[in-house]
Amino acid sequence: MQATSMQATTALVEGESDRLAVEALARRLGHDLTALRVSVVPMGGATSIVHFLDRYDPNGAGHRIVGLCDAGESRGIARALGRAGIGSGSLAERGFHVCHADLEDELIRSLGIDGVLNVIAAQGELASFRRLQRQPSLRERPITMQLRRFFGGRSGNKARYAPLLVDALPAGHAPPPLTALVASFCDAA
Repeated sequence: MQATSMQATTALVEGESDRLAVEALARRLGHDLTALRVSVVPMGGATSIVHFLDRYDPNGAGHRIVGLCDAGESRGIARALGRAGIGSGSLAERGFHVCHADLEDELIRSLGIDGVLNVIAAQGELASFRRLQRQPSLRERPITMQLRRFFGGRSGNKARYAPLLVDALPAGHAPPPLTALVASFCDAA
């Protein structure tokens, strides 16, 4: 789907941390989302997509809907897009990019364990993470799962850490779904 320079884009993402990560990567790559007429909108969970498709009228002239979702939500997103008449084919062909597990998982894999631990240490929370690792329910779990629990376990942690993790990524190492979504904004300009 080719866009005109006048076309507004709404990027639907599952939550606030996803919005902050998308905006951080766009900023880091030198893209002005306001100038590109892009709004990144957290839906409060993927199951709310039908409401947001109704709100943003994807079939309206001069408006494009794109998005980012977790693999576990991709089938529901595909069904909702189909019912709304948004393209056919894969989710990526329709402008929706899928994170393997979730965005935190993608960021952990892209940055690497040591890189993530460095970000946590820079925030003065490495001791807190080490305490969490010793909890009986997490002790035997892989460190990637422990890190995801750390980010998701405390209110606001996902939103706090998402842009920090994006900013810590080496150039060219952003997660593919995040990179593809941000690239789609520029392709539409």
